[in-house]
Amino acid sequence: MSILDQLRADYAQFPKNQSYDLYAEDVFFKDPLNQFRGVQRYREMIGFMETYFLEVSMELHQMEQVHQTIHTRWTLRWQAPLPWRPQMAISGTSQLQLNDQGLICTHIDAWDCSRWAVLRQLFGGSTQAGNPL
Repeated sequence: MSILDQLRADYAQFPKNQSYDLYAEDVFFKDPLNQFRGVQRYREMIGFMETYFLEVSMELHQMEQVHQTIHTRWTLRWQAPLPWRPQMAISGTSQLQLNDQGLICTHIDAWDCSRWAVLRQLFGGSTQAGNPL
């Protein structure tokens, strides 16, 4: 199975059963809320989402590979674990850089919205932050 096929499968079952073996041990991860290095920290972040968020899913809209870089466009959806169970969504992109061994050494996510737009969803704002396409 190619790395693109494995990533498609990971998106389809996110956050469960992710292919952490696709990532270099010292992978650099960055998104609007986090920045760290290490596949173990990445695993912990995904585990947090799986444990504390409800009905998490990731819809993949686009994926393409140009040389050693994989670009994806996606929408992440979940239900916040609050008494009124607000539906949340963020659309965005990921840029994954492969090293010489074909492992993901850099994973940078960008959101199509601000962190504040996401927070507003908790209190009856739009049910989706950003435009999925």
